[in-house]
Amino acid sequence: MRNFSRRIRAYTAAAVFSAAAVLPAAAWADPMRIAFGDIATVESLHLLVALERAKEKGVDVQVTYLKSEDIAAQAVVSGQADIGIGGPYALLQKVKAPIRVFMQLSKLQFYPVVNSEFYKDWKDLDGQEIAVHSRGSGTEAIMQLMADKNGIKYSNIAYVPGAEVRTGALLQGNVKATIVDSSGKRILEKEAPGKFAFLPLGEVAATDEALFANTDYLTANEKDVEILVEAILTTWREVAADPKSIVALREKYKLLPDATPDMIADIEPYFTEAAPGMPLNGGGEDAARDDFDFYTVSGALTGDPKELKVEDFWSLGALNAALAKAGTK
Repeated sequence: MRNFSRRIRAYTAAAVFSAAAVLPAAAWADPMRIAFGDIATVESLHLLVALERAKEKGVDVQVTYLKSEDIAAQAVVSGQADIGIGGPYALLQKVKAPIRVFMQLSKLQFYPVVNSEFYKDWKDLDGQEIAVHSRGSGTEAIMQLMADKNGIKYSNIAYVPGAEVRTGALLQGNVKATIVDSSGKRILEKEAPGKFAFLPLGEVAATDEALFANTDYLTANEKDVEILVEAILTTWREVAADPKSIVALREKYKLLPDATPDMIADIEPYFTEAAPGMPLNGGGEDAARDDFDFYTVSGALTGDPKELKVEDFWSLGALNAALAKAGTK
C-alpha cells in the first residue's frame, strides 16, 4: 500500500481545487469547461484520450476535477461549467433545471464488498454503515436498491469519492462495507485474499456516468459538442476492439504522468474487463429507458418509468449527428 498515500494526496488536491467552482462565471473565457466530480485515474483514461482528440479537432477543452459529482452538477446548473460528468437524474427531476444528458459514458459495473471479519451477507448490513461514491451516484443507487431487495436499512451512508480511495479504505480497515469497481476488486483479491466478500448483485442495466449540459449551451455550441461526442465514440470503439491500445494512447498523449507502476500495470487488465460493457453508441433512448427502470426502483427518480419522457432528461441531437457520421455498432 505504498502508493495509497499518493492517491490520497491526489484526492485531497482535487478537493482543494474544487474551490474553483465558486469562481464567478465572468472569470471564465470561451473554452469548453468540463466539470468532473472525481479524480483522473486509470478508469477515466479513455475519456482523457477522447478529450485530447477533441482538442486536436479544434475544441478548447478545459477540465476541472472537483470533490464530488454534486459539486460538478452544481457548477453546470450555476453556469460556472458548461458540461458535467456524472449521473444527474435526481437533479434533473427535483430541481427541474434546463439540464439534459446528451451521452452515456459508462454503465454500472460495480461490486458491493464487505470485510468478512464483520459481515458475510446482505442481512448482516442491517443497521450498519456503508460507503458509496457520492450522493445521487450510481453506487448509492445500487446499494439502496439492494437494501430494499434484502429488507434492510443502513444506519448511515458515507460519501467517499473515488473507487481507489474506497478500496484503500477497506484495506486499511477504515471502511467495512462499500462498493468498488473492477480494478478495486482485483486489488482486494490480490492484496488480501479471502479477507473480503463480494455480495451478490444480479444484473444491473443503467448509466453510471454520462455527459450533461445546459440546453442553451448545447444549442449554442452544437458543432463543438458533436466533435466531443464523436471523439468519445471513436475512442470507445477502438479500446473495446483492442483493450491493449489504451496503453499506447496513454503514452501518445502523455496522460497520467504521475501514475505509479501498479497503476500502469492495471491499465490493460482494467480495460480488458471493461470492454464488453462499454456503450459503443452513446446510450441514447434505449439507455434512457433502462435508466428510468433502474433509478425509479432505487429511488433516485420518482414516478412510473413508463410515463417518464426521454426528452425531459436527454437531448439527443449531438449524439444522433455523431452516429450519422460514425455509424452504429
